[in-house]
Amino acid sequence: MRHSTQITPSSYPKAHAAEVPDTLADQREPLVIRHNGEARAVIQDVASFEETQEALALLKLLTLGQHDVEARRVKPLADVVQRIRSRHSDDE
Repeated sequence: MRHSTQITPSSYPKAHAAEVPDTLADQREPLVIRHNGEARAVIQDVASFEETQEALALLKLLTLGQHDVEARRVKPLADVVQRIRSRHSDDE
């Protein structure tokens, strides 16, 4: 996804400091800041940032799991369930 339409000069956030956070939160789209004609930074609302971080964390977990499968570091589900049940019954 490209956000080339939300590109502003580096002076914009400073000149509009009071409105930028509200606009970001309302639109839920990042603001790309350019300096000397080149995209240099991205500003986004906190909720969008947190969602992105959560998505990245899930993707990392999926990647780690895929590596485990490829390296054959897996166990059958029935074995794992049995192990959990036996631990639970030992605690009682």
